[in-house]
Amino acid sequence: MKNVLKWPSFMLVLILSLVLSGCSTGEESSSSGGSGGSTEAKGTIEQIKERGKLIAGVKYDTKLFGLKDPASGEVEGFDIDIAKALAKQILGDETKVELKEVTSKTRIPMLQNGDIDLIIATMTITDERKEQVDFSDVYFEAGQSLLVKNDSAITGLESLDGVKVLAVKGSTSAQNIREKAPDAEVLEFDNYQDAFTALKAGKGEALTTDNIILIGMQQTDNNYKLVGGNFTSEPYGIAIRKGDTAFVEEVNTLLKNLKDSGEYDTLHEKWLGSKPE
Repeated sequence: MKNVLKWPSFMLVLILSLVLSGCSTGEESSSSGGSGGSTEAKGTIEQIKERGKLIAGVKYDTKLFGLKDPASGEVEGFDIDIAKALAKQILGDETKVELKEVTSKTRIPMLQNGDIDLIIATMTITDERKEQVDFSDVYFEAGQSLLVKNDSAITGLESLDGVKVLAVKGSTSAQNIREKAPDAEVLEFDNYQDAFTALKAGKGEALTTDNIILIGMQQTDNNYKLVGGNFTSEPYGIAIRKGDTAFVEEVNTLLKNLKDSGEYDTLHEKWLGSKPE
């Protein structure tokens, strides 16, 4: 008789436990989902303000645009100053910026993974890249060229048959040179410093990338010269995560303000030696 009486009590406790457990799980799920949804809904500008700093993907190996001084550890260049100007516009302080190194190969994955807020790294706007990221307005016009030793017989694209040409992985330059000089042998390196070191070591007879990057290399070693003129158009844009239109507009506002105020001309002259034409 006692067992019969205890059975309903046991069942009641079990049912109550299941009900309470279900309510708790539902609340946690709702809370978790709400938090995740809220985070995903936040645009980059709001995340930057909450974090208190802008995280910019920049080059560390590109003189004039983004180059790290091994002695001081400071990264300097045209792209770096634009990143600082954007931090000042959003946060009121140009020092509230964290610079993360990217390469031509790693920059889009790092942006898509949320490791950086944007890419300011001599990045050419192309239709293929537009499928992966959104771009700001053009902030610099470059063109692809060739860097060779001063005594080289290479004069341009027509001289590249059978020649080893050095380029950087993930760059438009490697793709362009294969199309425009199909009989050249293209060797790709992880970054510009490695490619330039390989050129100096005789692993190739020419190095190709955007003219302004090659000029930066030439400034560090006057044993090299640019040849062949510019054989492509390379409009640089600032890359932003796909669909973040508010951040694109914020960056475009910055570029317009820099140009309207004359600050863009000042930065251009500071890093590139002359005002834009």
